[in-house]
Amino acid sequence: MYKKFLAAAALATLTMVWVLSAQSAAQKALDNAAKAMGVANVKTLTLMGEGGDGAVGQVLDPKSDFWRWYKDTNVIRSYDFDAKGFRTQRTRGEGNVPPGGGAGTTTPAPTADQNTVTMATAFNAQVDMAMTPIGFLKAAAEHSATLTAKTEKKMTVVSFPMDVPGATPYKTMVNGYIDDKGMVQKVDTMINENFLGDIKWEATFSDWKDFGGVKFPTHIVQRQGGPKFFELMISDVKVNQPVDLTQQAKGGGKGGGKGGDGKAAAKGGDGKAPLPQLADGKGKGGPGGPGAAKGGPAPVDSEDLGGGFWLVRGGYGSIICDFKDYVMLIEGPSNDARIDQILAEAKRLVPNKPIKYVINTHAHFDHSTGLRALVGENVTIITHEGNKGYYEKVIANPHTLVPDKMQKGNPKAKVRVEYVGDKKVFTDGTHTVETYHLKGSTHNKNMLLVYLPKQKILIEADEFNVPNAVATAPPTPINSYQTNLLAEIERLKLDVDRIIPIHLPGDNRKVALAELKMAAGKP
Repeated sequence: MYKKFLAAAALATLTMVWVLSAQSAAQKALDNAAKAMGVANVKTLTLMGEGGDGAVGQVLDPKSDFWRWYKDTNVIRSYDFDAKGFRTQRTRGEGNVPPGGGAGTTTPAPTADQNTVTMATAFNAQVDMAMTPIGFLKAAAEHSATLTAKTEKKMTVVSFPMDVPGATPYKTMVNGYIDDKGMVQKVDTMINENFLGDIKWEATFSDWKDFGGVKFPTHIVQRQGGPKFFELMISDVKVNQPVDLTQQAKGGGKGGGKGGDGKAAAKGGDGKAPLPQLADGKGKGGPGGPGAAKGGPAPVDSEDLGGGFWLVRGGYGSIICDFKDYVMLIEGPSNDARIDQILAEAKRLVPNKPIKYVINTHAHFDHSTGLRALVGENVTIITHEGNKGYYEKVIANPHTLVPDKMQKGNPKAKVRVEYVGDKKVFTDGTHTVETYHLKGSTHNKNMLLVYLPKQKILIEADEFNVPNAVATAPPTPINSYQTNLLAEIERLKLDVDRIIPIHLPGDNRKVALAELKMAAGKP
């Protein structure tokens, strides 16, 4: 017993020595970096240049190496490390070539001046403050008691844990990679994204220059989950300049899109415009995310479309289809909570039948995050062939930081996907569902339309997000989304009496084809 005690004491002593040694090595690396970069007395940092930013989960092509991309010019990003906040000023416009992608309702994206303040109260904003070399050194100094260090590829990797507040807290390590010259060459951490799961958020720094005694990179690239998320080519760096962190700012930009659905959107006329969407479905510094709403979820009800089809309302729309031997869903949107509502309605309306299929209109995250819960229920995804291999890859990702329904219940569920091309008909002789590839979409190149021929109903996502009230005159300018959708309906010779947008109108009205014709300038 005494020998076991001595062994345990020796192990504890060795562990303590290692921890102290790791902390000492980390502190030494940080001190050397601060000296080499000349940043000991830096309180504020102002970066000027041009670049771009991305909206996570809103790409034109899900296999792209960058998220839905915007071009940023006249960029001024100003950090106040003591006040823990930053202001971003920029002119933001279309960045994709050819133009396209989500996070808005027009293509190309309109150009707008934006002026936004972000306070580092939410986790993503705290990480963003650390996504510069100086920001990392400041954040590491605040976590000096928990620093560790190791050597990796001739660099000293200094790490510290960051706690994530909120309803589902988790802890993640923030890592800084310091070279033998004392330059912080990279910062990375693992974060949660509701659809992709545990993903890496990293920033790399290159092309260093001396700005009045402060060494700083002139090229910053951030990636989330692999694709590029942010880029800045820096023309000038100023230190210890005043930073205005008041929320109201003059010259706010006009924006497009919808708030609260996890898309990067801007409010017009209030002097504010959010920064790019972060991977957890939130705008930087603000709440949001697919299905998020103050006061809890909307009441769920179902409209009988006739012949064994029901529209589930009270959130992103989904259609329940009662086939002879199984149930099919059209769209698995939003999040676990929305899928629970849809599944409950399906089991209430069509009891004792398995849910076999879910048709996915496109891969944007607000329309696909619910797929994970359905895969956990052994449901097969039906999607366009252009997405081949994508869902198999991303749904297999672990979700350990913020476990979702699939991770908790069936984490090793097989991802079953059936791919469709230009047209596919599903029928049991009584019930019929048709899918069509929407050619020419600049929202998502693999977009599917779904048609119920007996009901003469067209189901579509994002191509026609109807206004709150029925329009009495064509808009100015005409939106290319609507002109293309109308042209495709005519090309496919679909007899449409009613359109069901997945983004349902607030009044739950029946949207007639005439509304699309009006929006397309062909009343």
